[in-house]
Amino acid sequence: MCLDRTRNSCVAEAREAHIAARDILTAGTSWVPTASINLRCQVGCAFNSNRSLFALPFPFISYLQDRTHTMLPAASVPAPAPHLVKEPGDGGGSQVLRLHIIIVGCGIGGLSAAYCLGRAGHRVTVLERASEIKDVGAGIQVGPNLSRLLIRWGLGEQLEKVATRPEAITFLRYSDGERIGWTRWGSKMEEEHGAPYYHVHRADLLHMLHTLAAPRMALRLSSKVVSVSVDPGPTAQAQVRVGLANGEIVSGDLVIGADGIKSVVREVVLSGLSNSYSSDRDGPSKKATTPIHTGDCAYRAVISTAGMRGDPALEGLLESKEMISWMGPRKHIIGYCIRGKTEYNLVLVHPDNRFKAKAKESYMTEGSVEQMRADFEGWEPRVQKLLKLVDKTYILPLMYREPLDKWVHADGKVILLGDACHPTLPSRAQGSAMAVEDAAVLGSLLARLSHRTQLATLLRAYQGIRYARTRETQLAAFANHHIFHLEDGPAQRARDERVCALRWTQRERGRRQTGTRMCGRIGRRVGDSLGMMRRRRRRGGGWRMGMSVGSWMRMEAAGIECLG
Repeated sequence: MCLDRTRNSCVAEAREAHIAARDILTAGTSWVPTASINLRCQVGCAFNSNRSLFALPFPFISYLQDRTHTMLPAASVPAPAPHLVKEPGDGGGSQVLRLHIIIVGCGIGGLSAAYCLGRAGHRVTVLERASEIKDVGAGIQVGPNLSRLLIRWGLGEQLEKVATRPEAITFLRYSDGERIGWTRWGSKMEEEHGAPYYHVHRADLLHMLHTLAAPRMALRLSSKVVSVSVDPGPTAQAQVRVGLANGEIVSGDLVIGADGIKSVVREVVLSGLSNSYSSDRDGPSKKATTPIHTGDCAYRAVISTAGMRGDPALEGLLESKEMISWMGPRKHIIGYCIRGKTEYNLVLVHPDNRFKAKAKESYMTEGSVEQMRADFEGWEPRVQKLLKLVDKTYILPLMYREPLDKWVHADGKVILLGDACHPTLPSRAQGSAMAVEDAAVLGSLLARLSHRTQLATLLRAYQGIRYARTRETQLAAFANHHIFHLEDGPAQRARDERVCALRWTQRERGRRQTGTRMCGRIGRRVGDSLGMMRRRRRRGGGWRMGMSVGSWMRMEAAGIECLG
C-alpha cells in the first residue's frame, strides 16, 4: 500500500467502509474529514502518527492523519456494513474487555462519556471536585449534530419539554435595531441535517445526561484530583493511580480528562513525564499551550419573560421564534428563549482587559449588573429594556488556545476530551457538541476492545478521528468572534451589505444555503493556528484576524449560524 497518498486516493479510501461519520460524528450533510477511520474484519496493518506500518492482531482500524484535511460531504460516504457500525452496547458486549475507566469531570462531556463507555460494558467511575451537581449556567445552543445524538440516546421527548426550537437567526444593527439580514431555517433544519436545532438551559441538559448516565457510573463528589501516576511495568497491564486531595488513591485502567478549560489532566498529557504528575509542582508543563486573552469577556444573564410581556417591543422577541444577534463595534449580543419561553437568555460579549494580566482561563464569576448596563449604553431601546430586567449577571473572560495536537499520553493510559483538549470560543456555539461527539466516538471505539494491547491504538484512532474537526471548529469560532465585532467603518458596512444580500440570494434559489462547509475551509483559508494570523493589536487590546470581510463571507455563505 502506497504511503504517499494523493488527494484522489484519500477520497477513494474515504468511500470504502467509513465508520459512519454521518451516524456518529456529524449531522446529515455536515462535512467530515477523510482522515477518519475504516473498520475491517481482518488482520492487517494501520498507520501510526509517523505514517509507518505496524501489525494489529485483531479486527483493525486503519487511519491516516491527513494533514490536508480533505473534506467530503457525509452524504457522499456510503454507509458501512451494519455489523461494523453499532452504538455502544448494541450487541457484542460479552466479547468486550471490561476496563475500569476513571473520568475526571462531571460536565456535559464527562457525563456523555460515562454513558457511552458504561453502555459499551466498561466499569466507569466519575470524579467531580464539586460537592453537588448544581443548577448553574445559562442557555446554550444545541445544533443538529448534538441533538441527533441526544435523540438517539432516548432524550428527544425530554428535549422537547424543556427546550425551544428557533426557526431563524436574525442580525440587527446595534444602534437602531435595523435588520441587517437573516437566515430562516423552518422545517429545513430537520430535512437537511437530520435533527432539530434547540435552545436549552445548560442545567436542564446536564440533568438529562446525569439521569441517563447514573445507572452506568459511580459518581464521586468532593473528589478533587491532585496527582496522576502510572504503575511501572509492562504498559499494557499497568494501572493508573489518581490521587485525591483527601489522600485517597483511585486506581483504574484508563483516565479520561473531561475536566474542562482548567484541566489538571491536560497537564498530565503534556507533562512529558513517563509515569507521574503532581499538581503541586511549580509551573505548567513546558509543552503546554499558552492561553491567549482575546481582549473580550462575556456577560451571561437569564431573565424571566414575565417581565417582557405587556411591552409590545419585547413581546415581539418572544413571539418571533428567532435567535437575535445584535452586532456592534467590538461587541455583540445574542438573545433567545429557553425553558418553554419562560426565560430569555442573553450573552453579551464586550472588550474587557481586567482579566488580561492573568492570562489563564477561569470559570464564570458573578459580575456587576450596573457595569454591564454601562458597557452597552447607547444600544437600541429594546436592549436597554432587556438589561433593566436583569437582576444578576455572570462574567467569563474569553480565552483562546491554539489547537492542541496531543490528546493521548505517551503511556496510552491518560487521554483528554472536550474543553480539556479543544476549548472553543462561544461564537460558533459548538463547544458542548464537540465534547459529546468526542464521547460518542470514544464509546464506539472502546466497545470493540477485546485485548489490552489494542487500547493504545484505539486511543490514537480516537484523536485521529476527532482532531481535524475540532481544530477547524476552534479556528472558525475565532473567525466569527472577529467578524461579529467589526468597528463602524468600511469593513463593517461591507459585512452588513453582504449579510443583507444573503436573503435575496436565498429567495432566488428558493432554499437555504448550508454553512457547514466553513468547518472544512476555515483551516486552509485562515491558517493552521494563531501563528498564521496577523497579530495586530486593536485599540483596547485583543487580536485581529488577518482576513477580509469578503473572504469571510465567501467562506461563510449563508451559514453564519455555523452548524458544524
